[in-house]
Amino acid sequence: MKKLLLLCWIVAAVSVAGCGSKSSESALTTDVDTTQYDQIDADAALREEARRMVKDVFFEFDSAELDQMAVSQLKNNAAWLVNNQSISVMIEGHCDERGTYEYNMALGERRAEVTKGFLERAGVNGSRLETVSYGEEKPFDPGHNEAAWAKNRRAHFVVK
Repeated sequence: MKKLLLLCWIVAAVSVAGCGSKSSESALTTDVDTTQYDQIDADAALREEARRMVKDVFFEFDSAELDQMAVSQLKNNAAWLVNNQSISVMIEGHCDERGTYEYNMALGERRAEVTKGFLERAGVNGSRLETVSYGEEKPFDPGHNEAAWAKNRRAHFVVK
């Protein structure tokens, strides 16, 4: 009950304070610096754009070699990242469920590193790129068939 009364008192005080002249209201709003909030909004919008533009690349079974489709996508990713220097990404290496845990962790690491190396050679500063391997631990598609496995053999980009 005391909290409700306190809340009512605060609302009433704010309402009375807000009844001043228009000139004092406009003076109050013009004194507030919104630059930092605008920058936060711009950064959030850029990160959202990165999530749409920087796309995963996929690998063949038991391979960390980049095929033509992967190279094409990585060229697009690199161009976007070169033009947007404030964005950093984590490159996650993933595998399908076949193979041992240890083998898939190593293969996932090779996939992430090959992807990072391509981006660095294309002009992306390596300090903006981190890698991690999840092996088979985080499948995109939980199915147990070739269609699912093909989706899981990937280098996935996480915008930081």
